[in-house]
Amino acid sequence: MCAPKEPEKQDVLAVNIHFPTAIYQIDKSEYLEAVNKVAEEALVEIRKEKKTDELYPVHMTGNLFDKAEIIPFQYYVGQTAYNILVEQGYNLEGFETYFSEMWCQEHYKHSGMDQHTHGAGSQIVGFYFLECPENSSRVVFHDPRAGKPLISWSEKDATQATFASNMINFEPKPGMLLFTNAWLPHSFTRHGSDKPIKFIHFNLGLRPYIQVNNTASDAEVI
Repeated sequence: MCAPKEPEKQDVLAVNIHFPTAIYQIDKSEYLEAVNKVAEEALVEIRKEKKTDELYPVHMTGNLFDKAEIIPFQYYVGQTAYNILVEQGYNLEGFETYFSEMWCQEHYKHSGMDQHTHGAGSQIVGFYFLECPENSSRVVFHDPRAGKPLISWSEKDATQATFASNMINFEPKPGMLLFTNAWLPHSFTRHGSDKPIKFIHFNLGLRPYIQVNNTASDAEVI
């Protein structure tokens, strides 16, 4: 075999990047106080009913999307999810986003979350981090292409996000809000702090948009 040679200068490859995977991140600390209050109230009741399991040291609330105190947060998340899908090229004319699930998770030391995706009509999933002590779990997003990890070669530098990467992780911070498509597998590393990590996990689907007219004449007809 011939030794590899440097390409000639006139050889310029056109790079066509298709089928991208996007993870959206923004700090929205202005919602922390209200969302944390609602989440903590729900967790108080859960802690009364359920002891912390040694094998799965985590507490999860029921859905919180019916809480009036966090309507501004819900509206922001729902509208942002809608905008993401539109910008990605989806035709959402006549449709709106809605929360299929929105609940709080409180993970204790050594807890984690296995790799998974969300179905049941979910289009956008995300996280809003409330409390993140030192040595917290990291949220990990995995390459969704089934064939890539099977033949993937070793990375030159696993600390860098490159075409060779099989996963990417984010260090949670209070107020961090993450969005991505529901088909993207995600997981959490083991939690290493004696204090729990607390976050909101949400899934949004799409449904036909029905405009409601709240005029006086309409009310009389009803």
